[in-house]
Amino acid sequence: MLSGSIDLRELLTAVERAAPADVVQAVAGELARTIGALEVSFLIADYAGGYLARLAQRRRHADDDTTERVPVEGTVEGRVMRTQRVQVDHCESSTHVWVPVTARGEAIGVLEARLPAGSSADAIDAVATVGHALAYIVITSRRYTDLFEWGQRSVPLGLAAEIQRRLLPESFTCEGAQVTVAGWLEPAGAVAGDTFDYSFERSRLDVSLTDAMGHGLTAALLATLLVSSLRNVRRRGGDLAEQVTRANTMMAAQISSDQFVTGLLLQVDLLSGAAAVVNAGHVPFYLLREGHVQVLSFPADPPFGMFEDGRYSIHGFLLVPGDRLLLVTDGMMERNAARVDLPAALVETRDLHPRELVQDLTSRVLRATKNDLADDATVFCLDWYGGGGGSQPLRRVASGADPSLASPAL
Repeated sequence: MLSGSIDLRELLTAVERAAPADVVQAVAGELARTIGALEVSFLIADYAGGYLARLAQRRRHADDDTTERVPVEGTVEGRVMRTQRVQVDHCESSTHVWVPVTARGEAIGVLEARLPAGSSADAIDAVATVGHALAYIVITSRRYTDLFEWGQRSVPLGLAAEIQRRLLPESFTCEGAQVTVAGWLEPAGAVAGDTFDYSFERSRLDVSLTDAMGHGLTAALLATLLVSSLRNVRRRGGDLAEQVTRANTMMAAQISSDQFVTGLLLQVDLLSGAAAVVNAGHVPFYLLREGHVQVLSFPADPPFGMFEDGRYSIHGFLLVPGDRLLLVTDGMMERNAARVDLPAALVETRDLHPRELVQDLTSRVLRATKNDLADDATVFCLDWYGGGGGSQPLRRVASGADPSLASPAL
């Protein structure tokens, strides 16, 4: 008997019984059983940012390129993902529903369902609920299968790019009560070793943006050494000073004298907004405050690995509610990319969600260079709402995102 609602316990039981690559089919089966869904499909956002890949029922082999790719621009699926709002189309023969599949602001994709004509509001709400649950199902299941990874790759990755990809956080976006962060990396034709990383602790946020010298596999291996070292010390409870000191010592002992990695490390106290910065030979970053952009240029210490006894200064500043930080690598500023006025673009895009902003800025650089990047172009955005030790209102979460942070309707 159709109920117009769904029991999440039964949904999760069905998912756990399925093979990791079949979890979407399990979700579709539950929607058919409980609310009479006629068709269900999941479209996953690809790494390039411009398409949603409709996952096939079965993938024949790794070279199967028959996946349908739906553009983000100009489609209802793209609008749902960008606005993070449910879309419903009532037709004479059926009711079509699209819902965002999102967890903590990470726009994973879109769940599309065709229901019987005249389906109730409860049935539509059930699809939205399942879409939110599907985000966490995908996050869990992608550890066990390459299916979702296949869907996200619109172009094959070389070995260096594969290594670089593994250094990035599993989610490029995270919304929190005090802060939202988002990063994006647009690789050059020959991977140049850029990375970004972040981690939330109970009372602090750690961020890193790094750029290894050179290109290809050598740059990817240099980046691996540094990012792994920073994570190792951070996960052992080391503070910012210990992270940079030990990472530099390790790098200097392992690499040749003509190799190095630049880096910008940021640590934010989530209660007070106090920020600490280490600049290891990196380019400046930007602060958007009350509609005006400041270039934050702290004295640069040596890049990591250049000198075994290198010393690193910690600089501080205070974030205030409404601040937006933008960290970049030099690939966003070199050669033809310099034609993109980053401060002006930061003001122009101030109403975009950080997830949308980082993709917009790298797209501008791609257009300026005619898709011929000489270096990786990487950006990281941080929006600060305020700490307050619990007095800050929680996010107004719907479908895994705060609708007030979503991009305006297109």
